Amino acid sequence: MPLHFPEEAERPEGKTHLTLRTFLYQLLKYALGPSHSAGSEQFVYFNAADPKKSVAPDAFVKLNVPDTQFGTWKTWERGGPPDLVVEIVSPNEDAERDWSEKLASYFECGVSEVVHFDPAAPEGARLRVWDRLDDDLVERVVTSDRTTCVTLNLGWVVRPVAEEPVGLRLERANGDLVETAREAAVRAREAAETRVRELEEEVRRLRGG
Repeated sequence: MPLHFPEEAERPEGKTHLTLRTFLYQLLKYALGPSHSAGSEQFVYFNAADPKKSVAPDAFVKLNVPDTQFGTWKTWERGGPPDLVVEIVSPNEDAERDWSEKLASYFECGVSEVVHFDPAAPEGARLRVWDRLDDDLVERVVTSDRTTCVTLNLGWVVRPVAEEPVGLRLERANGDLVETAREAAVRAREAAETRVRELEEEVRRLRGG
């Protein structure tokens, strides 16, 4: 008999949370490419015998599983639990109670790296990260708005995102920010426009000479 997986009652999502979550999903999806899976707020079910066992991360990544237009993520069908999950704190949630429950669920699910980002926290306290060590989720020491993303071999850094002054981004070892598809397209267009202006100036110079 097939199992039925009911939808959870959703809480209202503020616009800041929506902006930060959407940006992070787009960033991860473009950075990973089609060979890896990225999701955002899809239900992740991790117990085939209990449809209540689920989480819905603001963003998650499963490496080495090709991306598809999945509706939900059932770990027993899709190659296991996410390797990385990100939760962005929203003013609409009871932060401490909700986080304690979510962290316990991510531990039970088998997630390897859990990121907790609070854009309203003071500088230096916005990022918290847990790593799976010796079959436990252990919080690492983070003393600034920057830390390693072990799963992706990149770095987490707090930077402005769209119209929001505080958001979560990824950076490379040399400090360059990882781009979304839109940012890459804008940069390519600006570079092309600059090159056109340079060529036009060179033509004018040659004609003048």
